[in-house]
Amino acid sequence: MSLAAARPLITVYDDKNASAGTTVCLPAVFRAPVRPDIVSKIHNEIAKNKRQPYCVNVDAGHQTSAESWGTGRAVARIPRVRGGGTHRSGQGAFGNMCRGGRMFAPTKTWRRWHRKVNTAQKRYAICSAIAATGVPALVMAKGHQIQGISEVPLVVADKVQAFSKTKEAVVFLRRNKAWADVAKVYSTRRMRAGKGKLRNRRHVQKLGPLVIYDQDQGLTKAFRNIPGVDTIQVENLNLLKLAPGGHVGRFCIWTEGAFKKLDSLYGTWRKASSAKPGWNLPQPKMANTDLSALLKSEAIRKVLRAPNRKVKHAVVRTNPLKNIRRMLQLNPYAAVQKKNAELISAKNIRAKVAKIAKASGKPAPVDPMAKRNAKVKK
Repeated sequence: MSLAAARPLITVYDDKNASAGTTVCLPAVFRAPVRPDIVSKIHNEIAKNKRQPYCVNVDAGHQTSAESWGTGRAVARIPRVRGGGTHRSGQGAFGNMCRGGRMFAPTKTWRRWHRKVNTAQKRYAICSAIAATGVPALVMAKGHQIQGISEVPLVVADKVQAFSKTKEAVVFLRRNKAWADVAKVYSTRRMRAGKGKLRNRRHVQKLGPLVIYDQDQGLTKAFRNIPGVDTIQVENLNLLKLAPGGHVGRFCIWTEGAFKKLDSLYGTWRKASSAKPGWNLPQPKMANTDLSALLKSEAIRKVLRAPNRKVKHAVVRTNPLKNIRRMLQLNPYAAVQKKNAELISAKNIRAKVAKIAKASGKPAPVDPMAKRNAKVKK
């Protein structure tokens, strides 16, 4: 929720940036949840609905007489141009890997160019985009120069709707400190990167403020020649204008009449919309978004269980057949058995060596256990 949402009244400014002496209640749509994910998704879908079909010529790459030579000639089986007496004869044709051949998977006009989007989802996205225009942080994050304006959202008197000259519109923007955003548009005009330069789209530039009006008494003609400035009627609000590029937070200038119409167009949580039957404003997931204050509140802390500070270490289970320490925990006598097995094995090896020495007439090797055995006998 924006800081403006905490103030129930919005000041109306005249064309000279002075208070007109009236205030308007903040429409409920400005307290709708800001969902950049939904806005981005819906913008991406509805932006496809202005595309025009295109494709390559159906005969491109096939306007030649070519046939494969078949197997047995130590060349690839790609179709080859017929004839002789020229470099072209014998060259590969038709394939996408061939010079002068068709492209891979030639484009067709019956591609699925357009998208159907749910009406409820489009309305949710527009509500989120409108709510984001009332958050100064989001508007500045989008790059708009709003440091000098009096208030966000900026509401001006209906007198602006009667402007018919561009000179009047420029003076109005300068006095209301909104010209800095238009100056940014001038400074960002640059040559487009890519093939669009050759297709009547040579330049690109950022977007400036969006002027939202109730009645066009000449306003559209006054603002249409100022770079980056768009105008739109409040009943025809468009997500492509409110969140260009799918990014929320466009700088909007509302006329008083348009601002007052928002509650009847989008409704409140107490009163349904008059223009959209059977539809209500989206409900925020959290009424209070201050999560740290919620977690520290006594009402929540007293119903939580006490923290469990006992550390329970995981038991490492080992194989007693491979781990002698684990075996000794299970069977302490295993150490005696292991030692006896080693002694018996050593005794058998000595007996075998003594037998071989006796058979070959060599002296028997010294018994390393003789000294120990003698002590045991004593």
